[in-house]
Amino acid sequence: MIKKFFKRLDIRLIGIFIIIAFLWNTPIVYPLKIFVVFMHEVSHGLAALATGGSIKEIQIVAEEGGHAITLGGSRFWTLTAGYLGSLVWGGLILILAARTHLGKLISAVIGLGMILISILYLRNTFGFLFGVGFGGVLIIVGRFLPESINEWMLRVIGLTSCLYAILDIKSDILDRVHLRSDARMLHEEVTPYIPTIVWGVLWMGIAIGVTLCVLYIAGKDREGPEALDNGD
Repeated sequence: MIKKFFKRLDIRLIGIFIIIAFLWNTPIVYPLKIFVVFMHEVSHGLAALATGGSIKEIQIVAEEGGHAITLGGSRFWTLTAGYLGSLVWGGLILILAARTHLGKLISAVIGLGMILISILYLRNTFGFLFGVGFGGVLIIVGRFLPESINEWMLRVIGLTSCLYAILDIKSDILDRVHLRSDARMLHEEVTPYIPTIVWGVLWMGIAIGVTLCVLYIAGKDREGPEALDNGD
């Protein structure tokens, strides 16, 4: 089973993953990290909407943080959706980029979604400008650059999102458990009988497991019988 897993991995994706980790605290990766923060906060908002609540505002700050203020809905799912939501978005982007020929369309759709969300919900200057600017760049790339460039750009975005989810959980929950992280708010507001560290460890395990599954799925040659765009 382990041999089959490693045989199926795409060495190019592993290489990109290592390069991103090596450049993690450099300006090169910074815009991608802000994008993941954007998806983290948006995931909070979408969870609130999906459970009958509403979004009051979303803010993204230059220090790689932000918040989503929601009203109503399930507090459990709204708080849980931040870390795991950005992880799922990243995994989905990576799989679609690796297993379909829809890179140009996916880039444009993500870009348009970021612009619409920024107009509707972003309530601070940095967050609004980033959402509109990054979204605009994605639309331009999807419109004018080749499919291959879009696919590899989306692979990088997806891998960054998966890696950020793992490292962000470790940083915000396990290393600084006293801070008011999503896990701490979940402990205080919804599950006082479950310590913050338990949620941190659980989310960390899920993040690692999902990332490995995503790398496994994305590693199969899309020309093979399991390719998504072949209808199987």
